[in-house]
Amino acid sequence: EPMSKRQRKKLLKQKQWEEQKDLRRQKRKEKRQKRKLERQSKLGSSNEGNDRKRMRREVVPTTLRLIVDCSFDDLMVLKDVKKLHKQIQRCYAENRKAFHPVQFFLTSHGGQLKTNMNENDKGWVNWK
Repeated sequence: EPMSKRQRKKLLKQKQWEEQKDLRRQKRKEKRQKRKLERQSKLGSSNEGNDRKRMRREVVPTTLRLIVDCSFDDLMVLKDVKKLHKQIQRCYAENRKAFHPVQFFLTSHGGQLKTNMNENDKGWVNWK
């Protein structure tokens, strides 16, 4: 069956891609190991471990409060509720890492958002 020049090129590229798959995987693995060693040497030179609790001792809490009002979730479609859940997760995680964390509160937490969080993120109860 005759094959066009474009099809041959495409097939050749696909074949080369498949042949170099292991090489790419090996390069990624080496890169990850290199970054890991760099992080370890950096942490070793500053005499700090990567223990989160050690980092938390240096934190200076603020009196600022961040309040997220979730009472409007009944007006949202499920897609938006899921996006809100992801945004709340991101805010909570970044606040934990911050050097000046704020007091983070959720109000009127119920309805679709609470259901979604119970299904997909059972750990949210421990955010206290």
